[in-house]
Amino acid sequence: MMKVLILRDSKQTYRRKKSMRKIHLKRWHKVFVGLVVLFTLMPSVIFSQNLDIRLLRAINTPESIPADGFFKAVSNSGIYVTAGIPVTMAVAGLVRHDDELLRNAAVFAAGSLVNEGLKYTIKHIVNRDRPYVTYPDIINKTGIVYNNDPSFPSGHTSSAFATATSLSLAYPEWYVIVPSYLYAGTMAYSRMYLGVHYPSDVIAGALLGSGCAWLSHVVNRKLNGQTEKRHR
Repeated sequence: MMKVLILRDSKQTYRRKKSMRKIHLKRWHKVFVGLVVLFTLMPSVIFSQNLDIRLLRAINTPESIPADGFFKAVSNSGIYVTAGIPVTMAVAGLVRHDDELLRNAAVFAAGSLVNEGLKYTIKHIVNRDRPYVTYPDIINKTGIVYNNDPSFPSGHTSSAFATATSLSLAYPEWYVIVPSYLYAGTMAYSRMYLGVHYPSDVIAGALLGSGCAWLSHVVNRKLNGQTEKRHR
């Protein structure tokens, strides 16, 4: 009799867990669809008010000035910073046998991968031309021609904010948060200064990158919580 009751309880528990997983998947699917729709509509709403181009013209200057070199350097540093931080953390975690450091490196990488996938999906759905293509008075100061790489959202900005948010969530100290977001903000400004993105591109990139990092952090916490419950 006891075995029958135990089997019945275990089946009911399994069904409840299965049902909850389906509910969570449906919720995340709605969030994903909502984000895609939001980011798809954002440029048309802002651009229709002609705010984008006015702000960009105030930031992008046709003259060659000393600040050009600084903002080019910031822009070019993106791949090394966003890829280098999780790789360095992973290597350090392996050397020091630090499970927490390894886990944080994996969370950072997961957030970045989700960000990259969403970024490229939205870019090709919106398919927005770069500002220097649409407006001849906007000067592309990067020296790079972005063929088949639409403008919205800003990939450099989304990656920088994904990294800044991941760092801030994992290590919530002012000396981590302030420089992280200072770098991400400078990256966002550099993309407008160099004439390759509209303000709405970098706003969307910042929201996308931060959101993906936050999502990765939340999922990791839930998974860790479930693992701890199993070991109790």
